[in-house]
Amino acid sequence: MSTKKQSEKKLRKAIIRQCLWMNDSGLNQGTSGNISARLGNKLIITPSGVPYDKLKPSMLASVSIDKDGEPDWSGKLPPSSEWRFHLDIIRARPEAGAIVHTHSPHATALAMLRKPIPACHYMIAAFGGDDIRCAGYARYGTEALSKLALAALEGRTGCLLANHGMITVGETLDKAMWLAVELEALARQYLLALNAGKPVLLSAAQIAETAAAFANYGLRDPDAATATATVAAPADKSPWQRASREPAGGSAAAPVNTDASAAKDAVKSAATPTPAEAKPVPARAKSGGRKAAVKPASKPVTRKSAKPAAETAAKPASKKRAAAKKPAKRAAAARKTANSAKTGPAAPRQRRLI
Repeated sequence: MSTKKQSEKKLRKAIIRQCLWMNDSGLNQGTSGNISARLGNKLIITPSGVPYDKLKPSMLASVSIDKDGEPDWSGKLPPSSEWRFHLDIIRARPEAGAIVHTHSPHATALAMLRKPIPACHYMIAAFGGDDIRCAGYARYGTEALSKLALAALEGRTGCLLANHGMITVGETLDKAMWLAVELEALARQYLLALNAGKPVLLSAAQIAETAAAFANYGLRDPDAATATATVAAPADKSPWQRASREPAGGSAAAPVNTDASAAKDAVKSAATPTPAEAKPVPARAKSGGRKAAVKPASKPVTRKSAKPAAETAAKPASKKRAAAKKPAKRAAAARKTANSAKTGPAAPRQRRLI
């Protein structure tokens, strides 16, 4: 299978996973929502009227982005009935990589009231402005609805569809789904706040400040983060570690350690020679006239200190003297035995009475 086909199959599986999760999480129900994602010059989109738990990758439809008019699609099943606004958004927004459309409960409730979501929470800034608009009503699947949705999405990454549901647009499939979750959360919070009273809104300046901070906030791509971390050099923990990474014979100046205790340890280690420095191992050894490589010793070799020559020479003489004394000891023992035999057993020792 070619790389291109593998990428398409992977994308189709990812769309199905998001559809299943969308329903399991309560963000959608039944077959009402739909998802699409860009793949080159075509749009991969969920089919019409098929339960998500029955979907297979081959069932998703492929629609040409380049051709106008009725969808030039291919696949086992026709594309979603909402193919038109999916296709129009992808064509109008070059940065868009995926689109999620749901009938989530709270966002749909606000759409029924035809109420946009104002700057009641700083997360509104994640959608590109100081509010989330609500598009006018038109029947599903029509060109009129597509035009209304495009107008509500101008400068935004999400909108409500009057008496219908919501749409989110993201650079990736994960980002589009993340925005759908956030929009539903905002809709729920706004409805709760309306029930309690009148929400206090943030100013345009406060939303703009939050939007600027969002440059380093939001959903991240773990694969891209891992790749960046792999390519980037590890952070230095100390100047001494930087020195250990310098190439041998490099021209880099030795680092200065400001830690006094670390400096003392470094001086001690430099002043104390290692076993390899104290007793260098010869690089070559002669064996039978041939050059033999000598493996470096895994442990330092310790030699026994030589004993004085006088002590070594004195050993034979001491042994001779000890041997000469043995006959004399035997004779003394024999005489003692003979004397005891003549005199009889020794009388028992009398105890003194006090």
